[in-house]
Amino acid sequence: MSLLDRVQKQQAPDPNAPPDGAYVPQAGQSPRQSLAAATRARTPSELQGERIKNRLQARLIEESADDSGDEDREQRAAKITDALTAVIAEMGLNLTKPEKQRLLDSVLNDFLGLGPIESLISDPTITEIMVNGPDQIFVEHKGKLTLSTVQFESEDQLRRVIDRIVSTIGRRIDEGSPMVDARLKDGSRVNVIIPPLALNGPILTIRKFSKDPYKITDLIKFGTITDPMAQFVRACVRSRLNMLVSGGTGSGKTTTLNVLSSFIPEEERVVTVEDAAELQLNQEHVVTLESRPATVEGRGRIAIRDLVVNALRMRPDRIVVGECRGGEALDMLQAMNTGHDGSLTTIHANSPRDSLNRLETLVLMAGAELPSRAIREQISSAINVIVQQSRLRDGSRKIIAVSEVLGLHGDQVKVQDIFVFKQTGVSEDGKVQGYFTATGIIPKYFDHLQSSGEGVGKDIFTPVPDPAGKGGN
Repeated sequence: MSLLDRVQKQQAPDPNAPPDGAYVPQAGQSPRQSLAAATRARTPSELQGERIKNRLQARLIEESADDSGDEDREQRAAKITDALTAVIAEMGLNLTKPEKQRLLDSVLNDFLGLGPIESLISDPTITEIMVNGPDQIFVEHKGKLTLSTVQFESEDQLRRVIDRIVSTIGRRIDEGSPMVDARLKDGSRVNVIIPPLALNGPILTIRKFSKDPYKITDLIKFGTITDPMAQFVRACVRSRLNMLVSGGTGSGKTTTLNVLSSFIPEEERVVTVEDAAELQLNQEHVVTLESRPATVEGRGRIAIRDLVVNALRMRPDRIVVGECRGGEALDMLQAMNTGHDGSLTTIHANSPRDSLNRLETLVLMAGAELPSRAIREQISSAINVIVQQSRLRDGSRKIIAVSEVLGLHGDQVKVQDIFVFKQTGVSEDGKVQGYFTATGIIPKYFDHLQSSGEGVGKDIFTPVPDPAGKGGN
C-alpha cells in the first residue's frame, strides 16, 4: 500500500482554483504598463476618507490614555465605531448609510486588520503579497506574479499597517532600524524595509502559509514529490538520519521542512529554533525558540546561534533549525555529530553539491579557525540526506533531487542522487514537462532503515522510463 493511501488525507486549498476577485490579471501588459494603468490620482472621496481616518486616529490615541488595555476585538470595534460616528458629526459631514458602512469597513480593516490587503490575506489562493509602496501591490497566484487592483490610500495608511504588524511581536521599525522580520498571527512570514533604505516608499513582503499545515499527501497531489520519494524521506526522518533541505528563495523549503518534521514520533522532545516562528508542528512535546533583535540602545540581541547552543542544554531528542545562514551552522553540525541524530534544517543553495559548499562557508562565518578538510569531515559525518527543492520557471515547486552524503573522498564530500526530477521540455502554455525517477542506486542507508524498523522496499529505487517516450532510464 502506498504512503498516499496509508496517511490520512487532509483537504488542502486547490492550487488551481481562481482567485476570489482580489486581483485581476493584466493580460498582454508588462508590469510597468499595468502599474501605469493602475496608478491614479486620489478621488475627493478618498481624500475625505483619509482626513476622517487621521482625525479618528488622533481621537483614539487620546482616548487610549484611559484604557485598561484588556479589551477584546469586539470591544475595540465597538469603540472605533462610536468614535467614527463622533468624528463624522464633528466634521459636519452628511454621509449616506452605504457610504458610512464602506468607511466603517475600511476603518476597521485599517485599525484592527491589515487595511486594504486584508482581502488578499484572507484569499487562500494567494501565496505571497508584495507591497512596493502604497500604489503598487503584487501578488503571487499559482506561482505567477500579478499586479493587484488593491492600493493603499496613502503612505501613512501603509505605515500604520506596518507598525501594527511589527508591534504585535515586540519589534520596532523606524529610521534608526529600517529593516525588520516579523510574522502574522497565522505564522505568515513578514519582511519590512522603509526609507531611507527603500527609495520608493515602505516595502512590505508577506509570505503566507496555509492555516492547516500541508501534509505529505498534499505535496504528492501537488506534484511536488512522488509516493516512492515520500516513503523514503519519511523512513529517513523516523530512523533519525540528519537531513538538510536545500533550495532557492521561495522554493518551498519551509513547507517541506514542516512536512518532514511531521514524521517525528510523538514521544520525542523537539526544540525548534527560528528567526521568526513559522513551523507548525503538531507533536505534543515541542519547544519553540525565536531569536530577538537588539533594542534601541543596541543591547539584548539574541541570535540564532545563541539559541542553538541553548537548545543543546534542553535535553532535545531532535533540533529543528528553520534556516542556517550564519555561524550557527557550526553549532548545528556539532549537535548532529554529538548524539542529536535526526535533526533537520534548511539552507539556501541551488543543488545538493552547492548546499555542502554553502554549509562550509557558513561554518567559516562562525569564526572558527578550522582547516577546510576538518570542516568537510564535520559536514560529511553530520549530514546524511539532502532534499533539494526548486521553483521551476512555470512557478511550480518540486523536489528535484533526494541525495545521500557518502562521506569524504579525498578532499571532497561525495554526494549521490537517489531520486531526481528530469525535465524534458516546456509546453506551449509554458508548463514545465518532466518526470520523477529513481536513479537505480540502492542508498547506503538502506540497511540502517531496515534495522530501525522503517524499512522500505527495494522496488522504490527502480528507475522509471520517460512517460513521454523521449528517452530516460
